Amino acid sequence: MKTDINLSEFISSRNEFKKRFSLWEMYRAFMYIPRAVVKLMGNAKSKLVDNDLLKRLQLAVTEVNGCPACSYAHTKMALHQGMSGEEISSFLSGEDHLIKPEEAKAIMFAQHFADARGYPKKYAYDALVKAYGTKEARIMLSSIQIMIAGNMYGIPYSAFQARLKGNPYKDSSLFFELGILITGLILLPMACVHGVLRALVGLSNIRLDESHTDENAGFSVK
Repeated sequence: MKTDINLSEFISSRNEFKKRFSLWEMYRAFMYIPRAVVKLMGNAKSKLVDNDLLKRLQLAVTEVNGCPACSYAHTKMALHQGMSGEEISSFLSGEDHLIKPEEAKAIMFAQHFADARGYPKKYAYDALVKAYGTKEARIMLSSIQIMIAGNMYGIPYSAFQARLKGNPYKDSSLFFELGILITGLILLPMACVHGVLRALVGLSNIRLDESHTDENAGFSVK
């Protein structure tokens, strides 16, 4: 992958949605942002979880959701932090041959989280905790939560940018794109305040599906 990347290359890489999210899903994702940001700020000081791993988790989420704008932004950051072009390309194409064995469960959880639309199985999160520790898992989850929130806004933004460049998504409309973008800006501060209030009354910043279906997704529940 070249280092002189530009947004047009990423925008033109798609002409339809890989995933699209509702306003309610976006609001709920925004609601988790305040405490997720605090967790990452704490990790920036403690270095408990390697920042390169957090970046790989975010790239994995972006690949599953198919957000060109987010892929562009995080590719630039990953290149700046020293990640190789081959490694970035591997994550953005969904390949796994460059995943480090010690990071495999974390990457798998990130992919599962995105595929579950931000509502991962409890057994999957428990496996993450067992593999890396409670504090580490919370930091990883926070990084993933922020990424999926960005994807939810970045996907319609990418579609709108593609429309402006004369290549509109075949399963989209200007009304949908502008509706999500404008409403998202209105919802963000409201959701963040909601998230802070949830923290003040002691509600969890983790939302898990406690059903035990699809346990063949590669996670151990033992």
